[in-house]
Amino acid sequence: MGQTRRAEHAIGCLALAGPTAAGKSALAMAIARATALEIVSVDSALVYRGMDIGTAKPDAAARTAVAHHLIDIRDPRDAYSAAEFVRDATRVVAEINARGKLALLVGGTMMYFHALLRGLDAMPAADAGVRAELAMEAAQMGWPALHARLAALDPASAARIAPHDSQRIQRALEVHRLSGQTMSSLHTAAAGRPSAFTAMPMLSLEPVQRSWLHQCIAQRMDAMLQAGFIQEVQALRARADLHPELPAMRCVGYRQAMEALDGRWPMAELRDRAIYATRQLAKRQITWLRSMPQRVVLACDAPGLEDRAMPLVHAMLQGRS
Repeated sequence: MGQTRRAEHAIGCLALAGPTAAGKSALAMAIARATALEIVSVDSALVYRGMDIGTAKPDAAARTAVAHHLIDIRDPRDAYSAAEFVRDATRVVAEINARGKLALLVGGTMMYFHALLRGLDAMPAADAGVRAELAMEAAQMGWPALHARLAALDPASAARIAPHDSQRIQRALEVHRLSGQTMSSLHTAAAGRPSAFTAMPMLSLEPVQRSWLHQCIAQRMDAMLQAGFIQEVQALRARADLHPELPAMRCVGYRQAMEALDGRWPMAELRDRAIYATRQLAKRQITWLRSMPQRVVLACDAPGLEDRAMPLVHAMLQGRS
């Protein structure tokens, strides 16, 4: 009976997760070429059109060589939620499976992976009044102060949210104010619900030496700046319908560039501020990953990553047949 239930919930995919700049995209392309998988992005920034350089979006050549999904599906003015991602990913993976192929879910948005693996939470709907109250409190005290409040109420959620991430701080406090429960407790309650992705095999790229990842982050930021990242942000900033509080504009790198262009601090500080913010993002991503016991960890800073990954991928694929 249990075996039958597992078969009913099985779905044809595997996952490749890891912190930003760990080498996920290059390894995903190698895996997809070797196994004829299609790539499904698990990235909350890659969904936005016109945000290419600062998101390290796969280029046209890569997307021609290997089918990619859930990239460029939203305008930056429109929000995209974890619930929408689960809906879209479920549909896309089913379509890939219907073509007789498997899907490779690749990315670093751990909230999306969490929602896929553990199911969606019974969160209260957004409340404009509560959000307005919290925004007013933030205007008086600052978001770091509200983050400190969240840390006292819900340490687990606060550990995964940056002190300046106004959107997620506001949502976590809103959930507590509306339901009387913490967001982390609602996540835990959802963990027992069945999900088609619960048994999805997952490879996780994680550095043994954090300094290696920091160097990769710095090198990638330098490449982005050389490729025209500031000009990309200037083009977004010129749009009358975009403002700094939109989720797209709060993506790491974009937020710091917007603030520099607005004159909040010298443009010469952009590189260092963006690198620091990206390091903090990577730290939170690794914290999320460590809460996913089903992952198989691959040291991304050791030689021969592709050679070490491919036997694991083949074993995972055989296990799904």
